[in-house]
Amino acid sequence: MAAPDPAGAHPTSAEPLSRRIFRKFLLMLCSLLTSLYVFYCLAERCQTLSGPVVGLSGGGEEAGTPGRGVLAGGPRDPAVWPAAARRKRLPPLQRWRRRRPPALRDDGDEVTWEEETPGLAGGPGGSGAGSSVAEAPPATLDLLLDEGSKQLPQAIIIGVKKGGTRALLEFLRVHPDVRAVGAEPHFFDRSYDKGLAWYRDLMPRTLDGQITMEKTPSYFVTREAPARISAMCKDTKLIVVVRDPVTRAISDYTQTLSKRPDIPSFESLTFRNRSAGVIDTSWSALQIGLYARHLEHWLRHFPLRQMLFVSGERLVRDPAGELGRVQDFLGLKRIITDKHFYFNKTKGFPCLKKAEGSGKPHCLGKTKGRPHPDIDREVLQRLRDFYRPFNRKFYQMTGHDFGWDG
Repeated sequence: MAAPDPAGAHPTSAEPLSRRIFRKFLLMLCSLLTSLYVFYCLAERCQTLSGPVVGLSGGGEEAGTPGRGVLAGGPRDPAVWPAAARRKRLPPLQRWRRRRPPALRDDGDEVTWEEETPGLAGGPGGSGAGSSVAEAPPATLDLLLDEGSKQLPQAIIIGVKKGGTRALLEFLRVHPDVRAVGAEPHFFDRSYDKGLAWYRDLMPRTLDGQITMEKTPSYFVTREAPARISAMCKDTKLIVVVRDPVTRAISDYTQTLSKRPDIPSFESLTFRNRSAGVIDTSWSALQIGLYARHLEHWLRHFPLRQMLFVSGERLVRDPAGELGRVQDFLGLKRIITDKHFYFNKTKGFPCLKKAEGSGKPHCLGKTKGRPHPDIDREVLQRLRDFYRPFNRKFYQMTGHDFGWDG
């Protein structure tokens, strides 16, 4: 018989079976968690989360922050994390995202992205489509978990049709601090009676420091839009993409012609009386180009400092330069630079080396870059003479000469 130990206790028997099973279970669980952690780190998906994951709140600081365009007494929003925690966004989980469905433009055209072949010759945008671009689209784990809240837009691209608004919006969506609606909401011209709560529900969720945006080109020529947007928020920033009104009108006509081949010629639609040379400004393709007249309505509700005028021509020649101005106007860090673009010689306009939510070079779809029909030179000269005084007034109002009369 074994002698007792100094404390007078007998040695214990073998460890109980239940305890051994529990220890093995803990060991297996730790191994599994360690393996998962290593896997996500290798996949560049790992980052420490701080703060709660998801919660519900009846309101709070974020919902009541002035100037953010949030409706008082609106729907209950998910609780947001402290600002410091929200800024720690995870890398984009692009593989978890589905391909974005085509967005509908004002005229109903589908706006899709076309994949381009890497290795195309680089134009003004850089060294070529195959270059690596480090960008961070906003498809973070936070947003996938419905973190953040829906806000009314702080910035709106209000026009103009066929000026380059779709390209500008898609370029801006590369920025990690921009969240935008893909399709045109048409709230301030067609659906205003549905109310701001309906409009806000169309918006994507945003985190602290991100900007909510939308674009509807028909707002610029809608008489009621300025007062309605001002009633929503007087601090809303407005972006207008303008283009030579003659070229814009031809592009507008070309788009209509692609859907309705039986429409009259451009020349016959241009004049009320061709022999007298009277321009028909009731035709929307020409009426949109009277930028000075439309701008007068906006300046009754918004100061000029809250409006940015983007040149559609420069957006093609120097997309990074124009995007730099837009980012400054929106108070964003200049993340979108010339390294994000390459020039597609076939289409005749710049494309993204990597679109939002994709790792491949992309261009806007076949509805962009349509060949324009040949227009009688005399008609073109008549139109340029007609637009000249309106253009010059527009230059004076904006303080910038866009060079359309050269």
